Amino acid sequence: MRITSTSCICPVLVCLCFVQRCYGAAHHGSIKVTRNQTKHIEGETEVHHRPKRGWVWNQFFVLEEHMGPDPQYVGKLHSNSDKGDGSVKYILTGEGAGTIFIIDDTTGDIHSTKSLDREQKTHYVLHAQAIDRRTNKPLEPESEFIIKVQDINDNAPKFTDGPYIVTVPEMSEMGTSVLQVTATDADDPTYGNSARVVYSILQGQPYFSVDPKTGVIRTALHNMDREAREHYSVVIQAKDMAGQVGGLSGSTTVNITLTDVNDNPPRFPQKHYQLYVPESAQVGSAVGKIKANDADTGSNADMKYTIINGDGSGVFSISTDKETREGILSLKKPLNYEKKKSYTLNIEGANTHVDFRFSHLGPFKDVTMLKVIVGDVDEPPLFTLPSYVMEVYENAKIGTPVGTVTAHDPDAANSLVRYFIDHNTEEDRYFTIDASTGTIKTAKIFDREETPWYNITVAASEIDNPGLVSHVPVGVRILDVNDNPPELARDYDVIVCENAKPGQVIQTITATDKDNSANGARFHFSLDEGLSLNPNFTLRNNEDNTASILTRRRRYSRSAQDIYYLPVLVSDGGVPPLSSSSTLTIRVCACDRDGRVRTCHAEAFLSSAGLSTGALIAILLCIVILLAIVVLFITLRRSKKEPLIISEEDVRENVVTYDDEGGGEEDTEAFDITALRNPSAAEELKYRRDVRPEVKPLSRHHLSSSLDSIDVQEFIKQRLAEADLDPSVPPYDSLQTYAYEGHRSEAGSISSLDSATTHSDQDYNYLGDWGPEFKKLAELYGEIEPERTT
Repeated sequence: MRITSTSCICPVLVCLCFVQRCYGAAHHGSIKVTRNQTKHIEGETEVHHRPKRGWVWNQFFVLEEHMGPDPQYVGKLHSNSDKGDGSVKYILTGEGAGTIFIIDDTTGDIHSTKSLDREQKTHYVLHAQAIDRRTNKPLEPESEFIIKVQDINDNAPKFTDGPYIVTVPEMSEMGTSVLQVTATDADDPTYGNSARVVYSILQGQPYFSVDPKTGVIRTALHNMDREAREHYSVVIQAKDMAGQVGGLSGSTTVNITLTDVNDNPPRFPQKHYQLYVPESAQVGSAVGKIKANDADTGSNADMKYTIINGDGSGVFSISTDKETREGILSLKKPLNYEKKKSYTLNIEGANTHVDFRFSHLGPFKDVTMLKVIVGDVDEPPLFTLPSYVMEVYENAKIGTPVGTVTAHDPDAANSLVRYFIDHNTEEDRYFTIDASTGTIKTAKIFDREETPWYNITVAASEIDNPGLVSHVPVGVRILDVNDNPPELARDYDVIVCENAKPGQVIQTITATDKDNSANGARFHFSLDEGLSLNPNFTLRNNEDNTASILTRRRRYSRSAQDIYYLPVLVSDGGVPPLSSSSTLTIRVCACDRDGRVRTCHAEAFLSSAGLSTGALIAILLCIVILLAIVVLFITLRRSKKEPLIISEEDVRENVVTYDDEGGGEEDTEAFDITALRNPSAAEELKYRRDVRPEVKPLSRHHLSSSLDSIDVQEFIKQRLAEADLDPSVPPYDSLQTYAYEGHRSEAGSISSLDSATTHSDQDYNYLGDWGPEFKKLAELYGEIEPERTT
């Protein structure tokens, strides 16, 4: 087999065409003479030929991006059986056959009809076959070959990640790596130099450089200062064909910013400053600002201000504003122009974050001097004390002097001062003040027990300038006088047992006094000397502001007297001493042997009958049990139901037993006999509830009018007639009893229930002679007064 090589068509590809012609026989159309491999044809036996012909190709080549007007020649197929007479027909199949690649079936020439792009498809696989044109029998077996698209330099390098933004610290050493950029080329890296990229710098010199092979960008100068220039724009170019002329190139921009380091110390713009501060400036207020400049930024420019020396270090203080990096000068103590007119301060500003790599550029601090001029202002009056405390006795007359406040003008003019009280509260109205002398006097009579302390505010202003006012608080303490007598601390409930012994302490009492301890801390207790000696009780003063109540006889009887009254006199130790009298109520009670109170009044009569507590409880328990039995019996009786008719047989042959006695006149469910008792109160006719009546009852109006016009006998006859005509009544006779007693008697009632409200002339004094058992009854009905011993 013989292959004709591709002819040179494009002038630009002269070199490639020359290479193809030189090596065409070896690479493009070379026949690899090997043992023939013929496909087995159906119906024929396999024939082995001698290897004298070749029908195998390695590959063809076709240039990409062909732009000529004619199809591009690729190669030629040829069979040794072809004698040039057109009897051999060549057939091409596979990728692109008939569309991209066409073949002359007589000559075997292959052409490319379209422009190919290697970056889209690098090669095509096709199959070739030679057949006899007349018989269509294969002369050569089907052979596979490849058409490879040969690359040309048609793609420029590209930076896929650009543009770039990077930072590098200022003052970095030369050669410090900044960034590595990479460009890619879509051309074939295995064929020629189409994809061999070289980097160069187009913009950014002499500050930065780039490695031509790796694309690493580095600093090219020493000590690049951010304060001199901060931003740089560097343009990097990537060129293929190893940078030779005719190669394609692409570029990208790298924006480089120098970051700050602390390489600049702070500096005050001036070495001397002057500040005016009025003497009226408030303590704690800001009076001025000062700032040292630092060319650095961020934390590298942070600084702290301090007052290192000067005569004003105790009067002024300085702090740092973190936002503005200014020193704020504040006042620690009040200024007084008349005492000192100026101050001198030495202020230092120093960086808080120092980079020791640049310590040779320091020191990173600066000092300046500040002179503070105190300004004279017209000041309000100044009180001699920041506050006053005065005292006055309670019950003092109106106009009594309490105390005096004093103020003066601190200025050189020394103007006169006028005093007055701010009547902002009610307490300010209780005092007056002399406008010239500042003497405070009372305007009401005070009671220490009501309000022991008053707070007022006194103001002072200059006569020449009333607008300048100063204030001072004044506290007035009300002193105590002995004007309140002592009283018992509480209402004592004193109890004495019936079995008490003489000299037994039954109660300890104490007293209180509204006056303070100076006029009432010592109390003295005694019995009223104006009364006769008490035979029942006595009092003992314990000399410790308490007193004890003691018994004077052996036994006490509730039946004889259950309450005693004991007047007690209490006096204090004030000047003059005051006293008051109180009466103690002493109750007589029954007590156990150990002194515990058993009862006092509620069980007096039962106790006199000799019943103990246990006996009373037993009686009450029995009563409760009896009541429970009665209630249970009544409940069972009411719940028991018996049929009225025992048998369903003829009721006339049976005796019906009724065992229901009813509930009397108050039982409104069983029988209503109100109408029979008093015809005038009848309202309507009552029918049986267990049988539905078939007769229409008389109307209410008709019944009422009938009752008013007839007497009882006629009423009974009418009821009897209604019962005879009522079909709902039982079919047997019944006996009904009517017990009407008539209207109320003219003589009235003979009951004794209402006699309690009438006056009786009966003499019950004889009940007092029947003994102690009838003593209470005699007191209720007789004229005997109960005995009381005081």
